[in-house]
Amino acid sequence: MSGIMLALLGGKLPVSAALTSVEYLVVAGGGGGGGRGGGGAGGYRTSASFSVSTAIAYTVTVGAGGAAGSSITRGTNGSNSVFSSITSAGGGGGGAFDASLTTGTGKDGGSGGGGGGYQSSPFVIGPGGSGNTPSTSPSQGNSGGTASSDATTYTNGGGGGGAGFAGTAATSGTSGTGGNGTASSITGTPVTYAGGGGGGGNTSANGGTGGGGNGGGANAGTDNLGGGGGGVNGTGGSGGLGVVIIAYPDTYPAPTISGGLTYTQPTRSGYRVYRFTAGTGTITF
Repeated sequence: MSGIMLALLGGKLPVSAALTSVEYLVVAGGGGGGGRGGGGAGGYRTSASFSVSTAIAYTVTVGAGGAAGSSITRGTNGSNSVFSSITSAGGGGGGAFDASLTTGTGKDGGSGGGGGGYQSSPFVIGPGGSGNTPSTSPSQGNSGGTASSDATTYTNGGGGGGAGFAGTAATSGTSGTGGNGTASSITGTPVTYAGGGGGGGNTSANGGTGGGGNGGGANAGTDNLGGGGGGVNGTGGSGGLGVVIIAYPDTYPAPTISGGLTYTQPTRSGYRVYRFTAGTGTITF
């Protein structure tokens, strides 16, 4: 191609074929913190090459964060986030301060919620919920940590799982820390997503990097990072909203976006980037 023709095209080579693949990051809503256990982070799924076709409407849904639990109730799981056939599961709610082992167990999810405990009869130490539920490959998240308590003085919640690491187990004197999330540069800037919420109870613990809420207060997971809410001796923190991000070279046309989606367009050199922060709708390339 001549230099004159290339200049007329703005210095960019012409597109000889339709768009065939895009990058995606799909993070679900974080789980709510319970009456002890930290909420698990929303599931984290990403790929640098996902096959698409033009003139097909692909579903996009941004998952909401789960509601916090009270002292004797578990947090609610976050809602799933979706892009086309890719679904990231909502984070598991944190376990409660309750004599029931069922209620004391962290919920399963994209990442699992931290366990709760009970220090008087019947003595209960709740395990953390399982992460990567349902199973994906690569894994979308990790498990929550186990609670710890003794029969007379205190109970501490486990940390919620994160995309990068499991939540830590509580010890006899310290609540569990939320598992750290995982970084992505899909927007052009490194951002860490999907951190687990810290456990709470007699002590408080930090949430994981990636938006996990600190335990020990009504500290919510960070919206659009999919962080889990913090656990607490009382009402915990809610989970953070998830996010869906799509990117592809800017030599291709802008897409058509329909429905009730809220989005921004981060700047990344050479790419069109769409960061969906709430709602559900479709994107057509």
